[in-house]
Amino acid sequence: MSGEQSSDPRLTEQRNPRSARIDRLSTLEIVDLINSEDRTVADAVGREREAIARAVGFVVESLRRGGRLFYVGAGTSGRLGVLDASEMPPTYRLDPELVQGVIAGGVDALLRAQEGAEDRADQARADMQARTIGRNDFVLGIATSGTTPYVHAALEHAREQGARTGFLLCTFPSEDLRRTHDVVIAPLVGPEVITGSTRMKAGTATKLVLNTITTAAMVELGKVYGNLMVDLQITADKLRDRAERIVMEVLDVKRADATELLRKAGGHVKTAIVMGRLSVDVDEARARLEDAGGRIAVVVGEAGA
Repeated sequence: MSGEQSSDPRLTEQRNPRSARIDRLSTLEIVDLINSEDRTVADAVGREREAIARAVGFVVESLRRGGRLFYVGAGTSGRLGVLDASEMPPTYRLDPELVQGVIAGGVDALLRAQEGAEDRADQARADMQARTIGRNDFVLGIATSGTTPYVHAALEHAREQGARTGFLLCTFPSEDLRRTHDVVIAPLVGPEVITGSTRMKAGTATKLVLNTITTAAMVELGKVYGNLMVDLQITADKLRDRAERIVMEVLDVKRADATELLRKAGGHVKTAIVMGRLSVDVDEARARLEDAGGRIAVVVGEAGA
């Protein structure tokens, strides 16, 4: 038997003593065990609240300066970044170029694992060069183990171009990592139920963090009124129904009136609300929103007032 040390300092690679006998459990016991481990994730994310808030600030500042937000990752981390980015246009009427997910292995890696791609530092630089990263951009690297070469190379290139960078991981961050990046977010969710299977608790933590960053940023950019999704893009019947219901609720009008206001507003909920609340035409409503930086509350008052 070899005397070589088998332990790994990365928290994501350590064995979880609570699941050491998972292969002996009943199906219901396996489900209960996974659920009990998942319950710890939200608290781990909550302990990183200040770092997450700093990341939100960088995103808001970048977008206000005409920059972009990039997520960079491999495997599950990369897929979650692409997922969050892809949901911004329909939810908040955001130009698809403004929030982008970059995954090692490209589009093919979204559907089928491209494990070797995470080691391609040269490809990471090429992928970032193709996106002309600049000083106004914020690039968030996602690598739950903290060691993915593709992510580190992409962030190194971004820093060389003057962009701000952040790192999201689920193990103990080194002091060098903290010194290198503008923000480090490290929810310590502990060892996985299945050793090294970071698509589980680490993946859940990643999804929670990304949800929080983009949602908070969109609120600060005026794309939410009260807690209503007033900058959505009407690209489906479900979203058309939601848009009409928002206008109905805010203005206290019937659906037919909401439908007509949205038609005149070109499907833009915020514009329709300003038109209905202030009795102005579409051009005036758009002008007032532009003067207010898109913040509808500045134009018509607080939601529910």
